[in-house]
Amino acid sequence: MSSTIPFLIPTTAEAWEEWLRENGVTIVAVIAGLVILRIVVQRVLSRLIRSASLRAAKARAEDPEVVERRVDTLMATLGWLFNIFLAFLGAAIVLDQLGVQVSALIAGVGVAGIAIGLGAQTLIKDVINGLFILVEGQYAVGDVVRVAGVSGQVIEITPRRTVLRDMDGNVHVIPNSAITVATNMTQGFSRVNLNVLVAYEEDLSRVIPVINEECERLAADRPDDFLSTPSVVRVDRLAEDGVELKVVGDVKVFKQWELAGELRRRIKERFDREGIEIPYRHEVQVLPRERKPQEPPQRSGG
Repeated sequence: MSSTIPFLIPTTAEAWEEWLRENGVTIVAVIAGLVILRIVVQRVLSRLIRSASLRAAKARAEDPEVVERRVDTLMATLGWLFNIFLAFLGAAIVLDQLGVQVSALIAGVGVAGIAIGLGAQTLIKDVINGLFILVEGQYAVGDVVRVAGVSGQVIEITPRRTVLRDMDGNVHVIPNSAITVATNMTQGFSRVNLNVLVAYEEDLSRVIPVINEECERLAADRPDDFLSTPSVVRVDRLAEDGVELKVVGDVKVFKQWELAGELRRRIKERFDREGIEIPYRHEVQVLPRERKPQEPPQRSGG
């Protein structure tokens, strides 16, 4: 490469032709090599991580669909980081080919980086915490979680933020540094967990078998959704209005809300047929008596 050509944008057709002849092939080769490297690394890394994750999931009896979502999330983040690395690497190679002193540039960027880093501590915390979330598999895109006081389905995870959509359709953007406790409601398996309230006058030795029968019927109708048949596990509370019975059973992820609602409906209909009372508050409105108009005092004759 000629050292007489300065690192300036060519201004004439002849200068462009000479610049492309001396540097164009090298730059195109560098870009093509980086693109090929990215494709190869992404495919190899994806196969290795996916294979290892599926083997681990099989050993832990996890749902393969959940593992696939976790792997997709991790690969998207690793791809993002690898793209940044390749961009810096490609820029350094191209600048070196153009005669720019890369080492001096890196030193200047390093000094500026220290100043920027002092003012971007929160961003650094976001990225570090985000990497731990992804590497540890705390949750993935598609999971229903509660983080930083917000509940919803994860629609995006990056090293800087987690994005949730709640039941109302609202989208919440949460910096990863704000996440100290993450509750994943759809990892591995989920659980039907509901309380059934009955009146104090009801005989529990009659009520509990009725609830268990409905649980068994629902599990028989939906065998692919249940991991264990729900049943009454205890008297959970002696409430002000009645006796609360705790019903618990393990189900596949994302099925707990639908199955809990269906079980409530079946129990209500069965109670109606059996004459079992579900207590509820009654309000009695007492209207004030209508007062008769007072008669004027009669005058005595004199």
